Amino acid sequence: MNLEFIFKIIDKDEWNRAKKKGIYSGSSIDIKDGYIHFSEKEQIQETLKKHYLKQENLILLKVQTLNLEHLLWEQASNGGMYPHLYSELDVKNVIEEYELSFNENGIHQLPVNL
Repeated sequence: MNLEFIFKIIDKDEWNRAKKKGIYSGSSIDIKDGYIHFSEKEQIQETLKKHYLKQENLILLKVQTLNLEHLLWEQASNGGMYPHLYSELDVKNVIEEYELSFNENGIHQLPVNL
């Protein structure tokens, strides 16, 4: 479990709107569930396959957890422990953003410098 950084997959347009507001309240699924879904580094590829297969226009956010309040690791339906944020995300906590592209097999390619 990495307590320093967590990752969020987000639509590029949704992220641009959040940056203008200074806060991110979550996707429609996040809002419905009552928390913002995140992944640890090792969970990103599985999350992409399960929820974002072949989806374009995606950004991967690297978020520093130090100043996040209401962050919990909880068990997901697959049995893994995932970070969930029970508050809005101040965009100041995002330290990197990466555009996701596809490799030759049509699978999202993660940046090598995560």
